[in-house]
Amino acid sequence: MQKVKLFLASIAPGIFLLGYNIGTGSITTMAATGAKYGMSLVWALLLSAIFTYYLVIAFGRYTAVTGETAIASYRKHFGKGLALVVLISIWVSEWIASAGVMGVVAEAIKEWSRPFTSSGEGISTVIVAGGLGGLLYYLFWNGSHRFFEKILGVFVGLMGLSFVLSMLMVIPEPAEILKGMVPKIPQETNAALLIAGMVGTTMGGVLYVVRSILVQERGWKIQDTPTMRRDALVSVSLMFLLSVAVMATAAGTMFPRGLEVGNAIDMVLLLEPIAGRFAVSVFVAGIVAAGLSSLFPHYLLAAWILADYRNEPRDMRSTTTRLLALTVVLLGLVVPIFGGRPVMVMVVSQAMAAIATPVTIILMLLILNKSGIMGEHRATPGSNIILGVIFIFSILVAVIGIVGIKGMF
Repeated sequence: MQKVKLFLASIAPGIFLLGYNIGTGSITTMAATGAKYGMSLVWALLLSAIFTYYLVIAFGRYTAVTGETAIASYRKHFGKGLALVVLISIWVSEWIASAGVMGVVAEAIKEWSRPFTSSGEGISTVIVAGGLGGLLYYLFWNGSHRFFEKILGVFVGLMGLSFVLSMLMVIPEPAEILKGMVPKIPQETNAALLIAGMVGTTMGGVLYVVRSILVQERGWKIQDTPTMRRDALVSVSLMFLLSVAVMATAAGTMFPRGLEVGNAIDMVLLLEPIAGRFAVSVFVAGIVAAGLSSLFPHYLLAAWILADYRNEPRDMRSTTTRLLALTVVLLGLVVPIFGGRPVMVMVVSQAMAAIATPVTIILMLLILNKSGIMGEHRATPGSNIILGVIFIFSILVAVIGIVGIKGMF
Protein backbone atom coordinates (compact mmCIF):
# COMPACT_ATOMS: atom_id res chain seq x y z
CA MET A 1 0.00 0.00 0.00
CA GLN A 2 2.87 2.35 0.82
CA LYS A 3 4.40 1.70 -2.61
CA VAL A 4 1.08 2.58 -4.26
CA LYS A 5 0.91 5.86 -2.34
CA LEU A 6 4.49 6.71 -3.31
CA PHE A 7 3.75 5.94 -6.97
CA LEU A 8 0.60 8.08 -6.99
CA ALA A 9 2.51 10.93 -5.33
CA SER A 10 5.24 10.66 -7.95
CA ILE A 11 2.76 11.09 -10.83
CA ALA A 12 0.70 13.86 -9.19
CA PRO A 13 2.12 16.56 -11.53
CA GLY A 14 1.12 14.42 -14.51
CA ILE A 15 -2.40 13.99 -13.13
CA PHE A 16 -2.58 17.78 -12.76
CA LEU A 17 -1.72 18.17 -16.46
CA LEU A 18 -4.23 15.46 -17.39
CA GLY A 19 -7.03 17.11 -15.41
CA TYR A 20 -6.30 20.47 -16.97
CA ASN A 21 -5.89 19.13 -20.50
CA ILE A 22 -8.98 16.91 -20.81
CA GLY A 23 -11.82 19.39 -20.54
CA THR A 24 -15.08 20.08 -22.33
CA GLY A 25 -13.19 21.51 -25.33
CA SER A 26 -11.38 18.20 -25.80
CA ILE A 27 -14.61 16.25 -25.34
CA THR A 28 -16.46 18.33 -27.92
CA THR A 29 -13.65 18.00 -30.47
CA MET A 30 -13.20 14.25 -29.98
CA ALA A 31 -16.94 13.59 -30.06
CA ALA A 32 -17.37 15.65 -33.23
CA THR A 33 -14.46 13.83 -34.88
CA GLY A 34 -15.74 10.37 -33.92
CA ALA A 35 -19.26 11.14 -35.13
CA LYS A 36 -18.10 12.58 -38.44
CA TYR A 37 -15.16 10.34 -39.33
CA GLY A 38 -15.38 7.32 -37.03
CA MET A 39 -11.95 6.19 -35.84
CA SER A 40 -10.14 7.24 -39.03
CA LEU A 41 -8.30 10.15 -37.36
CA VAL A 42 -6.83 8.28 -34.39
CA TRP A 43 -3.41 8.80 -36.03
CA ALA A 44 -3.65 12.59 -35.54
CA LEU A 45 -4.46 12.12 -31.88
CA LEU A 46 -1.57 9.68 -31.44
CA LEU A 47 0.83 12.07 -33.19
CA SER A 48 -0.18 14.98 -30.97
CA ALA A 49 0.22 12.77 -27.87
CA ILE A 50 3.76 11.81 -28.92
CA PHE A 51 4.66 15.45 -29.56
CA THR A 52 3.16 16.46 -26.22
CA TYR A 53 5.29 13.86 -24.46
CA TYR A 54 8.49 15.27 -25.98
CA LEU A 55 7.53 18.84 -25.08
CA VAL A 56 6.58 17.93 -21.50
CA ILE A 57 9.98 16.26 -21.14
CA ALA A 58 11.82 19.23 -22.69
CA PHE A 59 10.22 21.89 -20.50
CA GLY A 60 10.60 19.75 -17.38
CA ARG A 61 14.24 19.05 -18.19
CA TYR A 62 15.00 22.76 -18.53
CA THR A 63 13.55 23.53 -15.09
CA ALA A 64 15.25 20.51 -13.54
CA VAL A 65 18.63 21.75 -14.80
CA THR A 66 18.27 25.50 -14.11
CA GLY A 67 15.64 25.65 -11.36
CA GLU A 68 13.88 28.35 -13.40
CA THR A 69 10.36 28.32 -14.82
CA ALA A 70 9.48 28.99 -18.46
CA ILE A 71 8.02 32.51 -18.53
CA ALA A 72 10.53 33.81 -15.97
CA SER A 73 13.26 32.52 -18.27
CA TYR A 74 11.66 34.10 -21.35
CA ARG A 75 11.68 37.45 -19.58
CA LYS A 76 15.26 36.95 -18.40
CA HIS A 77 16.72 35.88 -21.75
CA PHE A 78 14.43 37.54 -24.33
CA GLY A 79 13.03 40.58 -22.53
CA LYS A 80 9.67 41.64 -21.11
CA GLY A 81 7.94 42.03 -24.48
CA LEU A 82 7.97 38.39 -25.61
CA ALA A 83 7.31 37.16 -22.07
CA LEU A 84 4.25 39.43 -21.90
CA VAL A 85 2.99 38.13 -25.27
CA VAL A 86 3.03 34.58 -23.89
CA LEU A 87 1.59 35.66 -20.52
CA ILE A 88 -1.29 37.71 -21.93
CA SER A 89 -2.23 35.22 -24.67
CA ILE A 90 -2.36 32.42 -22.09
CA TRP A 91 -4.36 34.55 -19.65
CA VAL A 92 -6.92 35.61 -22.25
CA SER A 93 -7.33 32.12 -23.72
CA GLU A 94 -7.68 30.55 -20.26
CA TRP A 95 -10.22 33.10 -19.03
CA ILE A 96 -12.33 32.79 -22.17
CA ALA A 97 -12.07 29.01 -21.89
CA SER A 98 -13.28 29.16 -18.27
CA ALA A 99 -16.50 30.81 -19.40
CA GLY A 100 -16.99 28.21 -22.11
CA VAL A 101 -16.20 25.21 -19.90
CA MET A 102 -18.69 26.18 -17.19
CA GLY A 103 -21.28 26.97 -19.86
CA VAL A 104 -20.96 23.47 -21.36
CA VAL A 105 -21.05 21.77 -17.94
CA ALA A 106 -24.14 23.75 -16.89
CA GLU A 107 -25.94 22.93 -20.14
CA ALA A 108 -25.08 19.23 -19.84
CA ILE A 109 -26.49 19.05 -16.31
CA LYS A 110 -29.59 21.02 -17.31
CA GLU A 111 -30.27 18.67 -20.24
CA TRP A 112 -29.67 15.54 -18.17
CA SER A 113 -31.92 16.77 -15.31
CA ARG A 114 -34.99 17.56 -17.45
CA PRO A 115 -36.86 14.34 -16.51
CA PHE A 116 -36.35 15.08 -12.81
CA THR A 117 -37.93 18.55 -12.78
CA SER A 118 -41.67 19.20 -12.75
CA SER A 119 -41.40 21.83 -15.49
CA GLY A 120 -39.30 19.59 -17.70
CA GLU A 121 -36.86 22.46 -18.18
CA GLY A 122 -34.10 21.00 -16.03
CA ILE A 123 -32.00 22.75 -13.40
CA SER A 124 -31.22 26.37 -14.29
CA THR A 125 -27.77 26.83 -15.78
CA VAL A 126 -27.25 29.87 -13.53
CA ILE A 127 -27.92 27.76 -10.42
CA VAL A 128 -25.63 24.99 -11.68
CA ALA A 129 -22.80 27.37 -12.57
CA GLY A 130 -23.16 29.33 -9.32
CA GLY A 131 -23.28 26.17 -7.21
CA LEU A 132 -20.32 24.46 -8.85
CA GLY A 133 -18.29 27.67 -8.95
CA GLY A 134 -18.97 28.28 -5.27
CA LEU A 135 -18.00 24.71 -4.37
CA LEU A 136 -14.74 24.86 -6.29
CA TYR A 137 -13.86 28.25 -4.82
CA TYR A 138 -14.55 26.96 -1.31
CA LEU A 139 -12.20 24.01 -1.91
CA PHE A 140 -9.62 26.37 -3.35
CA TRP A 141 -9.90 28.86 -0.45
CA ASN A 142 -9.40 26.19 2.21
CA GLY A 143 -6.91 23.94 0.47
CA SER A 144 -3.16 23.63 0.19
CA HIS A 145 -1.36 22.60 -2.98
CA ARG A 146 -1.28 18.93 -1.88
CA PHE A 147 -5.01 19.01 -1.03
CA PHE A 148 -5.57 20.58 -4.43
CA GLU A 149 -3.82 17.64 -6.10
CA LYS A 150 -5.94 15.10 -4.19
CA ILE A 151 -9.23 16.75 -5.17
CA LEU A 152 -8.07 16.94 -8.77
CA GLY A 153 -7.19 13.26 -8.62
CA VAL A 154 -10.78 12.45 -7.62
CA PHE A 155 -12.17 14.45 -10.57
CA VAL A 156 -9.74 12.81 -12.99
CA GLY A 157 -10.56 9.34 -11.66
CA LEU A 158 -14.29 9.91 -12.10
CA MET A 159 -13.76 11.34 -15.57
CA GLY A 160 -11.61 8.42 -16.65
CA LEU A 161 -14.01 5.80 -15.29
CA SER A 162 -17.01 7.49 -16.94
CA PHE A 163 -15.48 7.79 -20.40
CA VAL A 164 -13.99 4.30 -20.42
CA LEU A 165 -17.34 2.82 -19.33
CA SER A 166 -19.10 4.83 -22.04
CA MET A 167 -16.69 3.47 -24.64
CA LEU A 168 -17.09 -0.14 -23.48
CA MET A 169 -20.87 0.12 -23.86
CA VAL A 170 -20.67 1.08 -27.54
CA ILE A 171 -17.08 0.28 -28.58
CA PRO A 172 -16.42 0.05 -32.33
CA GLU A 173 -14.69 -2.94 -33.92
CA PRO A 174 -10.98 -3.14 -32.92
CA ALA A 175 -10.12 -3.29 -36.62
CA GLU A 176 -11.60 0.20 -37.07
CA ILE A 177 -9.35 1.57 -34.34
CA LEU A 178 -6.28 -0.02 -35.95
CA LYS A 179 -7.22 1.41 -39.37
CA GLY A 180 -7.34 4.83 -37.74
CA MET A 181 -3.61 4.56 -37.01
CA VAL A 182 -2.87 4.90 -40.75
CA PRO A 183 -2.44 8.63 -41.59
CA LYS A 184 -4.98 10.02 -44.04
CA ILE A 185 -7.00 13.23 -44.29
CA PRO A 186 -10.65 12.98 -45.41
CA GLN A 187 -11.41 15.01 -48.54
CA GLU A 188 -13.76 17.45 -46.85
CA THR A 189 -13.34 21.14 -46.14
CA ASN A 190 -13.64 20.96 -42.35
CA ALA A 191 -11.50 17.83 -41.90
CA ALA A 192 -8.28 19.84 -41.53
CA LEU A 193 -9.98 22.14 -39.01
CA LEU A 194 -11.06 19.17 -36.90
CA ILE A 195 -7.53 17.76 -37.00
CA ALA A 196 -6.21 21.16 -35.93
CA GLY A 197 -8.74 21.19 -33.10
CA MET A 198 -7.74 17.71 -31.95
CA VAL A 199 -4.07 18.63 -31.91
CA GLY A 200 -4.72 22.08 -30.44
CA THR A 201 -6.62 20.75 -27.45
CA THR A 202 -3.75 18.35 -26.72
CA MET A 203 -0.76 20.60 -27.48
CA GLY A 204 -1.73 23.93 -25.90
CA GLY A 205 1.30 26.04 -24.99
CA VAL A 206 0.03 26.64 -21.46
CA LEU A 207 0.49 22.93 -20.77
CA TYR A 208 4.27 23.22 -21.06
CA VAL A 209 4.48 26.47 -19.13
CA VAL A 210 2.59 24.80 -16.30
CA ARG A 211 4.82 21.73 -16.55
CA SER A 212 7.90 23.82 -15.72
CA ILE A 213 6.06 25.28 -12.72
CA LEU A 214 5.06 21.82 -11.48
CA VAL A 215 8.63 20.52 -11.80
CA GLN A 216 9.85 23.46 -9.74
CA GLU A 217 7.08 22.87 -7.17
CA ARG A 218 8.23 19.26 -6.83
CA GLY A 219 11.86 20.27 -6.52
CA TRP A 220 12.85 17.75 -9.21
CA LYS A 221 16.47 17.90 -10.38
CA ILE A 222 18.20 16.39 -13.38
CA GLN A 223 18.86 13.20 -11.41
CA ASP A 224 15.07 12.80 -11.14
CA THR A 225 14.81 12.40 -14.94
CA PRO A 226 13.52 8.78 -14.73
CA THR A 227 10.71 9.92 -12.41
CA MET A 228 9.88 12.84 -14.70
CA ARG A 229 9.79 10.58 -17.75
CA ARG A 230 7.51 8.09 -16.02
CA ASP A 231 5.22 10.88 -14.84
CA ALA A 232 5.06 12.34 -18.35
CA LEU A 233 4.42 8.94 -19.92
CA VAL A 234 1.55 8.15 -17.53
CA SER A 235 -0.01 11.59 -18.07
CA VAL A 236 0.20 11.62 -21.87
CA SER A 237 -0.87 7.96 -22.18
CA LEU A 238 -4.01 8.69 -20.16
CA MET A 239 -4.67 11.80 -22.26
CA PHE A 240 -4.57 9.62 -25.35
CA LEU A 241 -6.69 6.84 -23.81
CA LEU A 242 -9.46 9.16 -22.58
CA SER A 243 -9.55 11.10 -25.84
CA VAL A 244 -9.84 7.84 -27.78
CA ALA A 245 -12.62 6.72 -25.40
CA VAL A 246 -14.72 9.81 -26.19
CA MET A 247 -14.02 9.48 -29.91
CA ALA A 248 -14.94 5.78 -29.82
CA THR A 249 -18.19 6.48 -27.96
CA ALA A 250 -19.27 8.81 -30.77
CA ALA A 251 -17.87 6.54 -33.47
CA GLY A 252 -19.75 3.53 -32.13
CA THR A 253 -23.11 5.31 -31.93
CA MET A 254 -23.31 8.43 -34.14
CA PHE A 255 -21.00 7.56 -37.05
CA PRO A 256 -22.94 4.48 -38.32
CA ARG A 257 -26.15 6.57 -38.36
CA GLY A 258 -24.66 9.61 -40.06
CA LEU A 259 -25.34 11.83 -37.02
CA GLU A 260 -23.05 14.79 -36.41
CA VAL A 261 -22.03 16.34 -33.11
CA GLY A 262 -21.53 20.10 -32.87
CA ASN A 263 -21.01 20.20 -29.11
CA ALA A 264 -21.16 18.09 -25.97
CA ILE A 265 -24.90 18.73 -25.59
CA ASP A 266 -25.57 17.19 -29.01
CA MET A 267 -23.77 14.10 -27.75
CA VAL A 268 -26.07 13.93 -24.73
CA LEU A 269 -29.22 14.40 -26.82
CA LEU A 270 -28.26 11.92 -29.53
CA LEU A 271 -26.75 9.26 -27.27
CA GLU A 272 -29.85 8.53 -25.15
CA PRO A 273 -32.14 7.00 -27.83
CA ILE A 274 -29.23 4.90 -29.09
CA ALA A 275 -27.46 3.75 -25.93
CA GLY A 276 -30.04 4.36 -23.20
CA ARG A 277 -30.44 6.56 -20.14
CA PHE A 278 -27.72 4.86 -18.10
CA ALA A 279 -25.11 5.39 -20.81
CA VAL A 280 -26.11 9.05 -21.03
CA SER A 281 -25.82 9.45 -17.26
CA VAL A 282 -22.34 7.94 -17.31
CA PHE A 283 -21.28 10.20 -20.16
CA VAL A 284 -22.71 13.33 -18.47
CA ALA A 285 -20.80 12.39 -15.31
CA GLY A 286 -17.67 12.33 -17.46
CA ILE A 287 -18.46 15.76 -18.94
CA VAL A 288 -19.00 17.25 -15.48
CA ALA A 289 -15.82 15.66 -14.08
CA ALA A 290 -13.84 16.81 -17.11
CA GLY A 291 -15.18 20.34 -16.74
CA LEU A 292 -14.42 20.50 -13.03
CA SER A 293 -10.96 18.94 -13.44
CA SER A 294 -10.01 21.59 -16.01
CA LEU A 295 -11.67 24.49 -14.14
CA PHE A 296 -9.97 23.68 -10.85
CA PRO A 297 -6.43 24.27 -12.24
CA HIS A 298 -7.66 27.50 -13.86
CA TYR A 299 -8.12 28.93 -10.37
CA LEU A 300 -4.38 28.59 -9.86
CA LEU A 301 -3.01 29.23 -13.33
CA ALA A 302 -3.49 33.00 -13.60
CA ALA A 303 -1.71 33.62 -10.29
CA TRP A 304 0.94 30.98 -10.97
CA ILE A 305 1.80 32.42 -14.38
CA LEU A 306 1.92 35.97 -13.00
CA ALA A 307 4.27 34.81 -10.25
CA ASP A 308 6.26 32.97 -12.92
CA TYR A 309 6.62 36.18 -14.95
CA ARG A 310 7.65 38.16 -11.87
CA ASN A 311 9.90 35.33 -10.64
CA GLU A 312 8.15 35.48 -7.26
CA PRO A 313 7.09 32.71 -4.83
CA ARG A 314 3.67 31.19 -5.50
CA ASP A 315 1.22 31.69 -2.63
CA MET A 316 -2.24 30.14 -2.85
CA ARG A 317 -3.47 32.20 0.10
CA SER A 318 -2.35 35.64 -1.10
CA THR A 319 -4.96 38.29 -1.87
CA THR A 320 -3.86 38.47 -5.51
CA THR A 321 -4.24 34.72 -5.98
CA ARG A 322 -7.68 34.64 -4.39
CA LEU A 323 -8.91 37.62 -6.42
CA LEU A 324 -7.68 36.07 -9.67
CA ALA A 325 -9.38 32.79 -8.72
CA LEU A 326 -12.60 34.69 -7.97
CA THR A 327 -12.35 36.25 -11.44
CA VAL A 328 -12.41 32.76 -12.96
CA VAL A 329 -15.48 31.87 -10.85
CA LEU A 330 -17.33 34.98 -12.05
CA LEU A 331 -16.37 34.34 -15.68
CA GLY A 332 -18.05 30.96 -15.34
CA LEU A 333 -21.37 32.80 -14.83
CA VAL A 334 -21.11 34.86 -18.03
CA VAL A 335 -22.64 32.36 -20.47
CA PRO A 336 -25.43 31.13 -18.12
CA ILE A 337 -26.47 34.71 -17.23
CA PHE A 338 -25.98 36.60 -20.50
CA GLY A 339 -26.43 33.74 -22.96
CA GLY A 340 -24.24 32.77 -25.87
CA ARG A 341 -22.85 29.64 -27.42
CA PRO A 342 -20.35 27.94 -25.10
CA VAL A 343 -18.77 26.07 -28.00
CA MET A 344 -18.10 29.33 -29.89
CA VAL A 345 -16.50 30.69 -26.73
CA MET A 346 -14.27 27.62 -26.61
CA VAL A 347 -13.31 28.14 -30.27
CA VAL A 348 -12.16 31.70 -29.57
CA SER A 349 -10.08 30.52 -26.60
CA GLN A 350 -8.41 27.88 -28.76
CA ALA A 351 -7.55 30.55 -31.36
CA MET A 352 -5.77 32.56 -28.65
CA ALA A 353 -3.95 29.44 -27.46
CA ALA A 354 -2.82 28.75 -31.04
CA ILE A 355 -0.93 32.07 -31.03
CA ALA A 356 0.92 31.24 -27.82
CA THR A 357 1.95 27.66 -28.60
CA PRO A 358 4.51 28.19 -31.42
CA VAL A 359 6.06 31.15 -29.56
CA THR A 360 6.29 29.10 -26.36
CA ILE A 361 7.99 26.23 -28.17
CA ILE A 362 10.54 28.22 -30.20
CA LEU A 363 11.68 30.27 -27.21
CA MET A 364 12.28 27.12 -25.17
CA LEU A 365 14.08 25.50 -28.12
CA LEU A 366 16.47 28.46 -28.29
CA ILE A 367 17.16 28.35 -24.54
CA LEU A 368 17.78 24.60 -24.58
CA ASN A 369 20.58 25.20 -27.07
CA LYS A 370 22.45 27.78 -24.97
CA SER A 371 25.47 26.07 -23.43
CA GLY A 372 25.85 28.98 -21.00
CA ILE A 373 22.46 28.07 -19.54
CA MET A 374 22.17 24.31 -20.00
CA GLY A 375 25.86 23.36 -19.81
CA GLU A 376 26.40 19.68 -20.55
CA HIS A 377 22.62 19.18 -20.67
CA ARG A 378 22.05 21.35 -23.75
CA ALA A 379 19.84 19.89 -26.47
CA THR A 380 21.36 17.16 -28.63
CA PRO A 381 21.13 17.21 -32.45
CA GLY A 382 18.47 14.51 -32.28
CA SER A 383 16.41 16.51 -29.78
CA ASN A 384 16.73 19.60 -31.98
CA ILE A 385 15.39 17.74 -35.00
CA ILE A 386 12.41 16.40 -33.04
CA LEU A 387 11.62 19.76 -31.41
CA GLY A 388 12.10 21.54 -34.75
CA VAL A 389 9.56 19.24 -36.42
CA ILE A 390 7.15 19.82 -33.53
CA PHE A 391 7.60 23.61 -33.87
CA ILE A 392 6.85 23.53 -37.61
CA PHE A 393 3.87 21.28 -36.93
CA SER A 394 2.55 23.73 -34.29
CA ILE A 395 2.74 26.60 -36.80
CA LEU A 396 0.88 24.55 -39.41
CA VAL A 397 -1.83 23.65 -36.91
CA ALA A 398 -2.13 27.27 -35.76
CA VAL A 399 -2.54 28.51 -39.34
CA ILE A 400 -5.10 25.83 -40.21
CA GLY A 401 -7.02 26.54 -37.02
CA ILE A 402 -7.07 30.32 -37.43
CA VAL A 403 -8.09 30.10 -41.12
CA GLY A 404 -10.80 27.60 -40.23
CA ILE A 405 -12.11 29.75 -37.39
CA LYS A 406 -12.11 32.83 -39.67
CA GLY A 407 -14.18 30.84 -42.16
CA MET A 408 -16.75 30.05 -39.44
CA PHE A 409 -17.48 33.76 -39.09
